[in-house]
Amino acid sequence: MAYFRNLPNIIYQSPLPEKVSSSDYIAVKNIFRRIKLANNISDVTTIFNKYIIEDHQRPEIVAEELYGDPGLDFVVILTAGINNIIEDWPLADYQVYNYALDKYGTTEKMNEIHHYETHELRDENNKLLIEKGTIVTSDFKVDGPALKYRASGAEPITWKIIRESGDLSITQEEVGVSGATAGKKHVYGRSGVVSDPLYKGSPMSISNDLGYSVTNLDYEVNRNEEKRNIDVLKPGYLQQFLNDFKDSVSYSKQARYLSPSLIITDNTEINPQ
Repeated sequence: MAYFRNLPNIIYQSPLPEKVSSSDYIAVKNIFRRIKLANNISDVTTIFNKYIIEDHQRPEIVAEELYGDPGLDFVVILTAGINNIIEDWPLADYQVYNYALDKYGTTEKMNEIHHYETHELRDENNKLLIEKGTIVTSDFKVDGPALKYRASGAEPITWKIIRESGDLSITQEEVGVSGATAGKKHVYGRSGVVSDPLYKGSPMSISNDLGYSVTNLDYEVNRNEEKRNIDVLKPGYLQQFLNDFKDSVSYSKQARYLSPSLIITDNTEINPQ
């Protein structure tokens, strides 16, 4: 990775067991001179393109495709906002299964439910009520279209659940995920006050088609797929980025210079007399 070639050297007290004395120093790369993309730059979408990482693509492969130089893999990593290449770079499809099996221990555990998510829900005016992918509990439900006011004799109000398998029209009093149970209809007395909850009437109508379960394996697959979508620097801004990078890792005037590009640290093992 050319990233380390761009980092300046530093003279550091030797940690090696074969050192002669506590005053021995070695020249090493100053890995603490790390940079991140400035927030005001990372928000400027005009200098980035969207990119989808394919199976078995590594940063150097992406760098060669975009910039003609695999050594510029650090540009791909930095502009994508990746802090930990092991955790943040997507695995190949077959590796996700092995990763999940190792994480959860058994295929049974791997296929247990991790959480529930909703389909998209829209009302009779096509207004968005619930976004697709909203994480909910197994018994989540909301009031449905049948509880909305409509004039006597009017057609039932219809909402839509937007699904990949096909949209579903619903007219029930409640709508929820698979574990939701129907509530009881309110019973009104002569005064118009709702009676005690223990004495509510018959069950409401309910649609249990609002959401779906996500297994532990599904969860890991989805997380891995999200990692495939990154921002990459447009080639036209590459040289400016490299110039700024070199300026950012350069030492300040206050550093203890041994040469124009080399500084020395304090020796913490020497006790002054």
